[in-house]
Amino acid sequence: MTSQSETQLGKKGLTPEFLENLKKRFEKYQNKTIKIHVLQSARESKEDVKKYAKEINNFLGDKFTYKIIGFSIFLKKWRKARG
Repeated sequence: MTSQSETQLGKKGLTPEFLENLKKRFEKYQNKTIKIHVLQSARESKEDVKKYAKEINNFLGDKFTYKIIGFSIFLKKWRKARG
């Protein structure tokens, strides 16, 4: 059974504090999946959501993958690095 938590990405966009918070959630709570709701104030189009997902994935590293459904980003942590 995987644990999932949720957070929102608002009008401030991707800040260093937001990215560090994501990293701490994966480490501290042993979450396997985090769902990020990209609010309307943080995006103009679907391309913005894709850009955010790529930036978050680059920050976290290669043990993480993402999937975009609508205006939500699902981050998943794996045991080994993905190629």
